[in-house]
Amino acid sequence: MWRTWLIFDPRRALVALFIFLFVLALVIHFILLSTDTYNWLDGPNSAQGAMVVETTG
Repeated sequence: MWRTWLIFDPRRALVALFIFLFVLALVIHFILLSTDTYNWLDGPNSAQGAMVVETTG
């Protein structure tokens, strides 16, 4: 394993790893925010609640 770090610079590899994980976390959170069930900002089933308000109002 130590020979791997002779090929790759540890600082560059760790910075690249952290950037990749941060971008992956952002993508996962935005995917969850785009769904109706897991959107924690608008609440659960916000689209269904909007439909009920429009049809009764």
